[in-house]
Amino acid sequence: MPQIKKILAINFGGIGDEIFFLPTLISLKKEFPNSHITLALEPRSKGIKDLTDVIDDLILVNVKGENKYKEMLKFLFEARNGHFDMVVSSGGNKLISILLFLMGIKERYGYYTGKLSKLLLTHAAQLNKKQYACSMYHDLIRTVTSHNTELPQIKVEKREVISNSVLIHPGVSKMSVMKNCIKTVPPKIWAKVIDLLVAQGKKVMLTGGPDDEDCIKEILENVRTQNFENLYGTTKNLNELAQLISSAEKFLCSDSAPLHIAVALGTKTYVIFGPTDDTCLVPQTSQVITIKADDNCELKPCLWAKRMTTCQNLDCLKILPSKIADTILNS
Repeated sequence: MPQIKKILAINFGGIGDEIFFLPTLISLKKEFPNSHITLALEPRSKGIKDLTDVIDDLILVNVKGENKYKEMLKFLFEARNGHFDMVVSSGGNKLISILLFLMGIKERYGYYTGKLSKLLLTHAAQLNKKQYACSMYHDLIRTVTSHNTELPQIKVEKREVISNSVLIHPGVSKMSVMKNCIKTVPPKIWAKVIDLLVAQGKKVMLTGGPDDEDCIKEILENVRTQNFENLYGTTKNLNELAQLISSAEKFLCSDSAPLHIAVALGTKTYVIFGPTDDTCLVPQTSQVITIKADDNCELKPCLWAKRMTTCQNLDCLKILPSKIADTILNS
């Protein structure tokens, strides 16, 4: 292996995807401790740099905007002029290998997508989506390093844990809602869960991000108790949210980016799962407990694997508030 000084990593997706990608970058930094890592990602996910010191620079590429082809062309020239020694891309599109080849970077790591990828990439890894996403991404570099970072690791100043506390983050990204990808229970269910936990003596804290304003508002309109702490709007970035999560004895959330932050922090986490596959999105650890509906849907988990939007019935998200609260209270 030639000396690696500059690494370009490419991972387009939301904040959750960037957190999944962190173990790959951490292992690369361990293998090449003096390397400079640049991450190319979507503008909506630039906050990942608030959570880690393993990323030296960012290249923002708006691959979902109106000028996406212009953006990709600009990115191609930026990569060619960046004098990178290695490029690692998480994309499973067949055109990725062509893009990496055109960048003129000597060491090119990507997924095998056919004979062309085998020809154009110097290292083509098998894409196995039926595993924890961190492991899936880490497969890209298994031929270059013996380091195996299994879970995300983030750099934040942890707070003292508040005894008997439950922090609740009910929201999901507005983009997923706009795409009709419903992944969590309605606000009225969250409100009832707060009532039940408070009634059992738990110190409940409620938080959320900018995308969760409507959800939080509806929760506040339906919750009966006043004996909880509404912290919505008090965290200004992902680092502050991570600090807040670190202060909770238990954390309840949806299938969203805060889940993966909690995993990285090692906080005891309870997560609502409906149409998505928890085996790919959470590690097999006792620190993370999934809460699912007692439905008999034969298609579950269906979102992304079998369909791109959720169905109208959403039986997989008809979870009783008592089941959610009891799971937290008894485990």
